[in-house]
Amino acid sequence: MTSWQPGSPQDLNPCLSRILFLLALLLTSAHGISSNLEECLVLQSPEGSTVSCHRVTKFPSPLPADTVHLSVEFSNLTELPARALERCQRLRELHLSSNRLQELSSGLLTPVSGLRVLDLTHNELRGLPLGLFRASAALHTLVLRANQLQNVSALWLWGLRSLEHLDLAENELRVLPDGLVLSLISLSTLDLGYNLLETLPTSLLMGPRRLQRLHLEGNRLRRLGFGMLALQPFLRVLFLNDNRLTEVVPSAFQSLRELDMLDLSNNSLSSTPPGLWASLGRPARDMQDGFDLSHNPWVCNEDLQDLYRWLRANKHKMFSKNDTRCEGPEALRGRRLLDVAELESL
Repeated sequence: MTSWQPGSPQDLNPCLSRILFLLALLLTSAHGISSNLEECLVLQSPEGSTVSCHRVTKFPSPLPADTVHLSVEFSNLTELPARALERCQRLRELHLSSNRLQELSSGLLTPVSGLRVLDLTHNELRGLPLGLFRASAALHTLVLRANQLQNVSALWLWGLRSLEHLDLAENELRVLPDGLVLSLISLSTLDLGYNLLETLPTSLLMGPRRLQRLHLEGNRLRRLGFGMLALQPFLRVLFLNDNRLTEVVPSAFQSLRELDMLDLSNNSLSSTPPGLWASLGRPARDMQDGFDLSHNPWVCNEDLQDLYRWLRANKHKMFSKNDTRCEGPEALRGRRLLDVAELESL
């Protein structure tokens, strides 16, 4: 039998031992940090160091050579040293959100070929340098949300063959180039929401082999034509809400046999053409996550017969039923669209 002495580690409750161990690790990790890192928290683990800096005046240096996760956020950084990441070649995640970065060096990411996440949310970037991602074959998440991008080039993205998530939302994009994501064969989520887009190129989605989520909400789209969505038959989630849509062509959703979520709310749709809904929902299959048609100026007449039939079959997946109402004719103004659809079946 093992004996013990008062005050030995065996005296301690296991939970208390764990807490003391973590405190000791924290103190040990923070001890000896150079003055350039004094406002940062450095935590060590078997995988490597995690460095978190908030409200710093300049980029931290020198970074621990085993840094795998680096966050320098909510500061006023306007630029990064061209060799800022040269020392931490094991870096996997880089978070630089909520700064004032205006440009990046083309060689910034060259030393960190294993980088998987790059978050540049809420900066002042107007563009990216060509060649920025030439060594970024492992990158799977790129977030450029809420910058000042007025245009975007497909050439910026060359080299990102593993990219799964691309977020370009909340910029100032008015036009998108053909083949924007042509090289992004692994892309599963594309977020273009809350820009200034009025039209979309037919070839926009050429490239990805199995896109799952497409965000187009909060733009100025007036018409959804045929062709673009046909390139992505495995799409499961489609956000088109908060646009200015007045027309959706009959074949727009024809290829979307696996769509589980569709949001068309807050548009200017008064009717939809026969055949539009044939590939969506029942009777073909159930939409797992539902649909929203609310806050459109629906004119509830014989032109909606096809939509009425579809609503009756899929009403169990309908969001915002009380906010999906007829704008006309006058006799039905304010009536719930679903109620009118039910009456039409009698």
